[in-house]
Amino acid sequence: MSAYLGVDLAWGLGTERRAANETGLAALDEHGTVLDAGWARGVDAVTAWVVEHLGPRTLIGVDASLVVTNPTGIREAERQVGQRYGRWKVAANPTNLASAASAGARLLDRLTALGVGYVSDTAGMHARTTPVLFECYPYTTLVGVAELGYDEERPRYKRLDTRIPPATARARRAEAFDDLVRRLRETPLDPPLALDSHPLTAALADPSVLHGPTHKHREDLLDGVLCAWTAAFWDRHGDQRVQVLGGDPPHRHGPDAAGASPGNRRRGPSLPSDPVDEAGRKPVVVAPTRESQRRPRLGLES
Repeated sequence: MSAYLGVDLAWGLGTERRAANETGLAALDEHGTVLDAGWARGVDAVTAWVVEHLGPRTLIGVDASLVVTNPTGIREAERQVGQRYGRWKVAANPTNLASAASAGARLLDRLTALGVGYVSDTAGMHARTTPVLFECYPYTTLVGVAELGYDEERPRYKRLDTRIPPATARARRAEAFDDLVRRLRETPLDPPLALDSHPLTAALADPSVLHGPTHKHREDLLDGVLCAWTAAFWDRHGDQRVQVLGGDPPHRHGPDAAGASPGNRRRGPSLPSDPVDEAGRKPVVVAPTRESQRRPRLGLES
């Protein structure tokens, strides 16, 4: 049984002829020890791995779109990722009901049927009495946790930089990956993270190779660890150092609103939000944050 699980879910479901891409998986205890780590392919295998590691209050961070209610376009949570983390060159891929990438919704359905809940606010997360999962995005964790030192922009440890020659881009991607692993191993973090406590995550400190599939294999595992650590970070710090993107309820003030005066009223919704799904769940992304990445407090219109 594990306190925190991380799932870097491959968004595609795969086909009969082609297996789904690898999903990176990691399990942490409350001390940051890596209890288990590895990979799985397909929602069925990922579900089975999660179930094997569940405890009474396990918190599961998933990098995939879990609740999607918008017919087209982009979810509000994804829009807010770009609005608040764009200065660090962080943006989220858009998802909607027409998207082919639906593994997140499938995983949510499977785990819900097995008694795992979905949580979209800090109060509900802290009050959990059963295992619950939530959606996160590793890039917001890396730039939102100031101790990691990504003050200017996100680390380019994933996709190649298409502005430079491919060979140079592969080398720089490998350097960024190795530097990220070094920071995670050497930076005093709260809560702690002990990458060296499991053979597979300890091996992430080995020098990277330039071979694309090998790099992706390692990157998926690292992102699984980051998802699990994001769960631990949210549990430790709550709203003090985390924001829930897309979670603001529509809030209207009009002429008859309590406390409103003719010269001091808000007009319209505080923030846009997507509809809840048939189970009443909100589409949100849980994101560690610096104060400069939070939304400005809404002032009163005069």
